[in-house]
Amino acid sequence: MISYRIATLDDLPILSQISSELFSLPIAGDGPITPEEMYATHKKEMHEGNTAFFLTFADDAVVGFSYVSYRTEYVGGTDGDGTTAYLEGIYVKPPYQGQGIARKLVAMCEDWAREQGCSEFASDCLLDNHDSLAFHLKIGFEESERVILFNKKLK
Repeated sequence: MISYRIATLDDLPILSQISSELFSLPIAGDGPITPEEMYATHKKEMHEGNTAFFLTFADDAVVGFSYVSYRTEYVGGTDGDGTTAYLEGIYVKPPYQGQGIARKLVAMCEDWAREQGCSEFASDCLLDNHDSLAFHLKIGFEESERVILFNKKLK
């Protein structure tokens, strides 16, 4: 049986484990991130109060999560006229993909965003992450802009 709920501080160990799986994938762009690093990050974010995490369980095992924040600064591709919710991450373990779990997790993020007074919901993916692009379009996001980031080392 599949169940969903908002994560609490008590869930930090399992949340950190599954989020490290996502943020260690090559498509995430960051490189391997340990559960310990994710634990510290998520604990800080939960205390700041502008984020929410949602978990999906198959029986008692966590099989997916989503992560949403709200931002008051300008978010590229939005109208920029207020608080914007941002889908920071979403992941469903491969055996559970294609069952509507990710769609339900995003809907929970959207509901949370509305409760926070957000009128827009934004997200992103890397240019070559075609699966993520297809997913975003399938669940109702519209592409608003593309960007190439630059970096220059200073000596």
